[in-house]
Amino acid sequence: MKRRLLLVLTILLSFSLIAAACGDDDDTGSGDDSSGDDGSGDDSSDDDGTADPGTSDDGTAGGASDVTAAFVYIGEPGDAGWTWAHDQGRQFAADQTGADTLTVENIGEGSPEFDQAVRDFIADGADVIFATSFGYMDAMEALAAEFPDVIFDHATGFKNNGENFGNYFGRIYQARYLTGLTAGAASESGDIGYVAAFPIPEVIRGINAFTLGVREANPDATVTVNWTFTWFDPAVEGDAADALLEGGADVIAMHQDSTAAGEAAEAAGARWVSYNSDMSAFAPDAYLSSAVWDWGPYYASVIEQVAAGTYEGGAYWGGMDDGIVQLGSLAADVSDETKAQIDDLSQQMIDGTWDPFTGPINDQDGNEVIAAGEVPPDFGADEEGRSLLDMNWFVEGVIGSANP
Repeated sequence: MKRRLLLVLTILLSFSLIAAACGDDDDTGSGDDSSGDDGSGDDSSDDDGTADPGTSDDGTAGGASDVTAAFVYIGEPGDAGWTWAHDQGRQFAADQTGADTLTVENIGEGSPEFDQAVRDFIADGADVIFATSFGYMDAMEALAAEFPDVIFDHATGFKNNGENFGNYFGRIYQARYLTGLTAGAASESGDIGYVAAFPIPEVIRGINAFTLGVREANPDATVTVNWTFTWFDPAVEGDAADALLEGGADVIAMHQDSTAAGEAAEAAGARWVSYNSDMSAFAPDAYLSSAVWDWGPYYASVIEQVAAGTYEGGAYWGGMDDGIVQLGSLAADVSDETKAQIDDLSQQMIDGTWDPFTGPINDQDGNEVIAAGEVPPDFGADEEGRSLLDMNWFVEGVIGSANP
């Protein structure tokens, strides 16, 4: 499993939530499957596609200390990244609610070990199972049908049954845009590299938002994507970053679960934007900014709902407004102008008055795909058949294929 130690919460989430790397013994983030939401998001709940957590006034719920919550991890928590962030959330929720928690690490997607791990949790009295990787979704759906008295909550997926099986994720693309501003401002060559796991909507959405931020700061800059087809493999991630650096990139971004891309950037004298947690300690000279997750309040709210019998098995997709996604620390050399821009746009996203995918936006062939003032819907599709959760195309400025 990969990732530990809790992010301090500044915003109490009413219904909050969820990518990757954990540092292993050699300080290369051991990461985990960045959950790879297939981007189709979730399909339900309230009219806006989110569910209301209904936390109590004091942040706890009667009976929550009697709940046993179990967590299935794709990797090991380590000290950074995707699993680390989830494990920090688990610890926060346990502290807030008094619930008992159970964990199991290194459970592969689609493996028989997943089914057995969940059954073992249920035999040990688990009331709610949190599965923290996209590839667990179908198995969770089947188990939820088999065990209707147990709650199953799945990170990054899109399936739910409106009863005891739900899904959760967040608008990490909002923080991605802000990190793009720092990358665009820092790049002298205008050539930025992006080490990316899998060509699914979640990852594509993040690349697009990042690129829009880059080009807001540096209109002529481009973002070259190098696909790795793995969530966690430090050697592959490092090689992918090296190839981009050798091709002229002076800033590296990533949707991966280890710190290898950052270490490659530091060795090359380049800059780096991390993901999932603030990884500044792993490559301090290269580090610029990070898009991070804070899962704790979400996990606490679900535990409270389980205790109160109010969990409804819907869908959650939070954002900067509820604190589930945040911007990590900024490098000391990020300019005051960029910081002011970040502050302004962050507040607009929190207020709901602006979104990174507000048009006009062109695709990478220069065709307008989002009209001025428009934002694609979260779910379903607009008149052009587009939605944020089904994004499968690249914006102008991205070099590479969204469908390799």
